[in-house]
Amino acid sequence: MKYDIIIIGSGLGGLECGYILSRTGRRVLVLEKESQLGGCLQSYRRRELTFDTGFHYVGGLDEGQSLHTAFRYLGLLDLPWYRLDVDGFDRITIGERTFAFAQGYDVFVQRLAEDFPAERAALLRYADLLKRSARQQFAVLNSDIGGFSFLSELMGASAWQYLTENFRDPLLINVLSGTSLKMELRQESLPLFTFLHGNNSFIESSWRLRGDGSLIVNALAEGIRAQGGEIICNAKAQELVDRNGQLTHVVCSNGETYEGRLFISDIHPALTCQLVKQNSRMKPVYRNRLAGLENTFGMFTVSLHIRPNSLRYFNWNQYIYRQPNVWTFYQDNTPVGGILVSCRKPEDDSGYTRQVDLLTPMMWDKCKAWNDTLVGRRGSEYNTMKERTADECIILAERFLPGLRNMSEYYTSTPLTWRDYTFTPDGSAYGIRKDFRDPLMTMLSPRTPVPNLLLTGQNLMLHGLHGVTMTAFYTCAEVMGKEAVWKIIEPNK
Repeated sequence: MKYDIIIIGSGLGGLECGYILSRTGRRVLVLEKESQLGGCLQSYRRRELTFDTGFHYVGGLDEGQSLHTAFRYLGLLDLPWYRLDVDGFDRITIGERTFAFAQGYDVFVQRLAEDFPAERAALLRYADLLKRSARQQFAVLNSDIGGFSFLSELMGASAWQYLTENFRDPLLINVLSGTSLKMELRQESLPLFTFLHGNNSFIESSWRLRGDGSLIVNALAEGIRAQGGEIICNAKAQELVDRNGQLTHVVCSNGETYEGRLFISDIHPALTCQLVKQNSRMKPVYRNRLAGLENTFGMFTVSLHIRPNSLRYFNWNQYIYRQPNVWTFYQDNTPVGGILVSCRKPEDDSGYTRQVDLLTPMMWDKCKAWNDTLVGRRGSEYNTMKERTADECIILAERFLPGLRNMSEYYTSTPLTWRDYTFTPDGSAYGIRKDFRDPLMTMLSPRTPVPNLLLTGQNLMLHGLHGVTMTAFYTCAEVMGKEAVWKIIEPNK
């Protein structure tokens, strides 16, 4: 059987592309190397609880907001979304002070201006920039030349430079950056575009699921199958075979060969190149370029299993930093200096949570000594490193949740865990590192030199649940045409 579209990898981007394209009547096949779908959205069970791998909350789901129409088209609005505290969906503790991010641009500015009255005008300008960047995010699809020029300016601008030039109070700069553990803060490279996108949708509105990320995975997979598509697990792509400059079929580890007209890769672009072993169009310079791109840091996660009726559910995300060094704390070897505390919404009406995640950045250098080891066989020194890091995270979390250690047991994961379960180089949490100094090199197009091979996923322009969804539509626009996708995203325009 010859498929219209073969998708390599079942992360969020691959599943969304599969859903969108199967909905148009195309014959779609999704291939997944593991037994479980979802990539960074997959979940795992410990005792009676299911824990998330990389998903915690999402923004922009309200009517008229940046993700609403896309999720409605994908059938994801019907999931049990639960709105976070509108007066403080994210709360940032720096030293002994705590600040709140409110939902809605006007209230967001008002709340922060109460703590930083001299910065009100600068906060208003920042909110306007957030709104403008959100309005222009689909300029590529709707041929808005002015909007595309504006986005290009943001891609080539420094986030750190913008903040330091527009805000006088160093503490406010740290507060505005304090919810950004959902991206890699690097003064020397982070584009303003990435910083704005990573914050904007959550300020529009913020939501978490009553349940785990597999709800998203299962909804998309069921939709693909209902629309005539196929999904095969335990089918690792080993080679994308070329004939006369175009791909014809993929050879998989299950001994099968699948023939397709067009291929979409949801795995890392450098790994995609390795699958194309021979192709006259994919020159060494392109392969070397992708192989040489740096990846963002990974995350260390402490997944806490809370005893029943021990901890009241809190309807916000808590960020905690020892010092006002939000942009640099993870780059030294001192004890953990910053964490995200995320609480799972109870599935019953008890008001008590059973699960809390603590997340902190972890550089690959801390893991590379065990690069060649396998899960469960990394040795005592690795286990000691994990226990020490988990202890440091819990000590910091107890500033907000006293007695947390005594009401829970925990499981941990490192960038090595991410690498081995999600096939992500260096266990990177946010894909290829974007660099405002060279945006054309680090912000990748869905197109490749091979005419019938496209890319999707967090390694292109945008990461996170919001960003990967936008990227999936960009990829599908290369198949369906920009106008067709624009009608999906903005049906009234």
